[in-house]
Amino acid sequence: MNADEIASYCLSLPGAREDYKWGGVRVFSVAGNKMFAVSGLAQSGDLAFKVDTDLFLGYCDRPGFRPAPYLARAKWISLEAPAQVSEQELRALLERSHQLVVARLPKRVRAGLLLG
Repeated sequence: MNADEIASYCLSLPGAREDYKWGGVRVFSVAGNKMFAVSGLAQSGDLAFKVDTDLFLGYCDRPGFRPAPYLARAKWISLEAPAQVSEQELRALLERSHQLVVARLPKRVRAGLLLG
């Protein structure tokens, strides 16, 4: 997937929006400011997103994946070249990141966004 396809997919997730922060970093978030994916955080072309706590170290051991700068303590990983994983896997990772962030929102916020 290229950057535009990734952005399009992220924006198709319920309640998602896009912002530019920190001098041009592309941020995808839900409920105003709860990030679930970031493009260009460490270098142009990289993609960072949240993963399940128990899968974090396993992803960090895979080639092309590493702990995301500034966000690793929150179990975020960075993918140096998103094109190196299949489209299906990348979509699943982004969707799971979105789900993890939405699950931590207060119920009233989720209801307001029609997120269950």
